Parts: sequence; C-alpha cells; structure tokens
Amino acid sequence: MNPEFDLEPDLSRVEVGNFYAQQPEAVWTAITDPAALERWLMPSTGYMGAMVGTHFLLSVPSSASAEIACEVLAATPNRAMTWSWMDLRSARPVRWLLSWEVHSHGRGTRLLLTHSGFDVDDKRQIMARNAFARGWNQVLSTKLPDVLAPPQR
Repeated sequence: MNPEFDLEPDLSRVEVGNFYAQQPEAVWTAITDPAALERWLMPSTGYMGAMVGTHFLLSVPSSASAEIACEVLAATPNRAMTWSWMDLRSARPVRWLLSWEVHSHGRGTRLLLTHSGFDVDDKRQIMARNAFARGWNQVLSTKLPDVLAPPQR
C-alpha cells in the first residue's frame, strides 16, 4: 500500500468539490451575494456579503423557528471565505467552520467547500457530519448550478 495516500476519510470534516462552467467571479457572486445565496442555500437576516465580522442568521426553510447563526471570519475576494456555523436548533449547539475556496480551472471554476470541526468521538456529531455531507453534495450539485445558469428565454 502506498503511504502517500490516506484512504481513511477524515470524519472531522466534510469536503465537497464541484466544477462549474462559469468563471470564478460568477461563482464567487453566487456564494457571496445575499440575493443569490438565498436562491440556492437559505434565506438570511443580516448577511451583507463577504465582509469580515458580519454576523447573520440563516433560516432553515423546513422549520419556522430554526436558525443557524453565522459570522464571516475571513474573506479574500474571488478566492476564499470562511464562516462560523452554529445550528441554534440543537440542545447543545456546536460551532463549526465553513470554508469556501474558488479556483479557476480550465474554462470554468472549481469550488471546494469544507465543513469542519466535527467531534469524531461524539455519535451525534458524526450523524450530523454524514447528514451535512449528503446535504452539501445535493445543494452544490443541483441548486447552485440553477443560480449560475443563464436565464431561460
């Protein structure tokens, strides 16, 4: 076995990478513009884009009172952004990190999302990690492309 390859998944994080035919600036806008973000992720209150220090709430559509508290921790325009992410529905809220990386790739863009900070010794967090893995894969492969696609005539 080649020791350079780690075949064991890192259960403390979820990594989802997708390729989009659009240029990096378009992908960046889709993940940072408040109106665009609402179209593919969730409605937000207080989100003003990739401005470090911005605190905001995401409203979970499946539950009227469910909210996720976030803060923009770092941002490099058209390249990378990091948020804190705390699901306020939980009896014991956990603070995770969401990191977005935008890379030019051929004629399009590669977006890498890393959701990290899961406690591998906590069964509930591993279950949450697995649910997030499915959810992020779904939203980045179906909903985000709809926002990036040009309007139909």
